[in-house]
Amino acid sequence: MLRVERLTKSFNNKKILDDISFDIQKGHIGLFLGSSGVGKSTLLRILNNLETYDQGSFYLDGKKLDLEHVNQTHAVGMVFQQFNLFEHVTVKENITLALINVMHKSTKEANTIATKLLKHFGLEDKADEYPSQLSGGQKQRLALARTIAMRPEVICFDEPTSALDPMLTNYVAKNIQELAHEGFTIVVATHDISLLQKLSCTIYLMHQGKIIERASSHDYKLHPDKYDLINKFIEGAE
Repeated sequence: MLRVERLTKSFNNKKILDDISFDIQKGHIGLFLGSSGVGKSTLLRILNNLETYDQGSFYLDGKKLDLEHVNQTHAVGMVFQQFNLFEHVTVKENITLALINVMHKSTKEANTIATKLLKHFGLEDKADEYPSQLSGGQKQRLALARTIAMRPEVICFDEPTSALDPMLTNYVAKNIQELAHEGFTIVVATHDISLLQKLSCTIYLMHQGKIIERASSHDYKLHPDKYDLINKFIEGAE
């Protein structure tokens, strides 16, 4: 389980994250919903040690999670909104580079892992191509494969459907749900209300750096009238 307690982040005297706390069970999805600027992406960047924070405590499976060393332990991984692929190397090398240089796998072992992941995500025939030759959906699958190769316990998705054709949203949601079923803890930051209907998750609605309402997607679907703030956000987004 991932637990975050009393996380606060300020910038230029403005609170980007204002004393937020939550926990996400292993194999579950936490979906942080809100418009741009409410702190969703900042939260993900903090969890991946890409952003500093003012105060807060972090725990993974009951043990304190040291974010300063999370890049060495690879406990948390991230699929970026713009994918952040290495454009100068091949699709396969996008996966093997970190396996060899960071995790110190042999070239043979790294290639085996990469081949297996590329096959799983339908990219086996793209192994020797470059990211610029891929579609948006293929780029996202490659970014996900690269993240999974490092075997994190927590996977963060920053706006996973924003750079894709709307028709691919179902496929993206299916991938995210499958990862949860495989035991990964998933954190999703999005403003895409369609994901509420496609994922089995806990919804955390954010506004001005705070979590202002939370609901299980199951309960929300059964009793939408109980969640005025989520409904108001959805109505404004439609």
